[in-house]
Amino acid sequence: MIFHKRPSRSSHRSRGKTLGVPELVAIALGGMVGGGIFTILGISVAMVGVFTPVVILVGGLIASLAAYSYIKLGVYYKDEGATYSFFKRTFPGSPFAASLIGWWIIFGYISTLALYAYTFSSYAISRFAFSDSEMVRKLVAGAVIAVFTLINVWSVKGMGKIEDLMVYTKLVILAIISFVLINNSQTTLPVLLEQQGEVSMISVLIVASLTFVAYEGFQLVINAVNEMDEPERNIPRAIYSAIFIAILIYFVISLGAILAIPFDEIIANEEYALAAGTNNVLGHWGTDLVVLGAMLATSSAISGTVFGASRQMAVIAADGFFPAALATRKNRIPVYAILSMAALAFALILAGSLQMILEFASVTFLLVSLLMAYANFRIRTQTQSSLLVTVIAFLGLLVGTVLIFSYEYRNQPEQLVFIVTLYAILSVGSWFFSRKQHRRHPS
Repeated sequence: MIFHKRPSRSSHRSRGKTLGVPELVAIALGGMVGGGIFTILGISVAMVGVFTPVVILVGGLIASLAAYSYIKLGVYYKDEGATYSFFKRTFPGSPFAASLIGWWIIFGYISTLALYAYTFSSYAISRFAFSDSEMVRKLVAGAVIAVFTLINVWSVKGMGKIEDLMVYTKLVILAIISFVLINNSQTTLPVLLEQQGEVSMISVLIVASLTFVAYEGFQLVINAVNEMDEPERNIPRAIYSAIFIAILIYFVISLGAILAIPFDEIIANEEYALAAGTNNVLGHWGTDLVVLGAMLATSSAISGTVFGASRQMAVIAADGFFPAALATRKNRIPVYAILSMAALAFALILAGSLQMILEFASVTFLLVSLLMAYANFRIRTQTQSSLLVTVIAFLGLLVGTVLIFSYEYRNQPEQLVFIVTLYAILSVGSWFFSRKQHRRHPS
């Protein structure tokens, strides 16, 4: 198989421009502002308490460092294969490496789909008598994946408009929640700081790394390069705008939460921290508002992830590193890739161990972002990247990756075993397809 390092117009399909900046920002925010903020709050408060908003800011900085390389590579290559294609074209002599990163990133997206759907389900049924039924929760999660799978199969334009509506509606709701929480503060920051035990900078960095998955999703914008106008201008505008909005939302919500909700309630109700806390502070209507915000947030995250990741999966399949059927498109939509991702995400939900899947997603996106920073460093002259910023991005992501592995080894070795085992399985699968493709195209 022959890989091309340099971009060329001939390598791309003629584009039907249907997505503008609002849709692109919505796709990125749909992938980021999903289950993350509703699941990381309890973990962060348990580990660093009042410094949770600081963790949010540090996590946003790490995400910005990761975004720099993605944007530079995205503008240079203009390839909807994004992560996979960037690595493949930067290192054309290593098809196994390209196949490996392709498998890692796709299954990272699949794990986030499972996370978002499970979180949606948890909030959706939280007001019903059967809310404790694990099977009902999993079936509802499967149903919401099915709905947004059908929407993505139906129409790119339809997906974009629905994504706009969901994302910008949820932003308004989350802003209202933030305002209401802060307006109903039960304490002050000076009091919380007095009560807070000693927290090291290392602890802050570890939690920021563990919650990196809350910022995963900005790179989905690049997967839509064939559906956008002026990618040189719109890719950076959409990604940086989305990250800024996500940081702002996470910071204000986390600040409002620690001021209005007792820490023990947040920690005791990790999956439902905001809903449980607002019920005591604001009553029935406050809880309903949080539930609605959570459902909209996770819905748009599911839709945005299915849209972007399925296109990347189709590109990988077209190169022979996934089954060929996954590359098939109908009206420019990778139908079989979408259906496959949905089915695998539902399989993960049925298998359980969602916490381990969440950890796998965080580790995967840190590792992949690190590899993207390295790829951008290798061709920094072509991408017109700053050497200083590129090196800082690489080192920052490297520190985050080391810290999360160190934390898993010391505190949750069983989850580390699961993550390593899953990586081993994915590596074997990617090796098999890379060898199969090499036999067909030995050049």
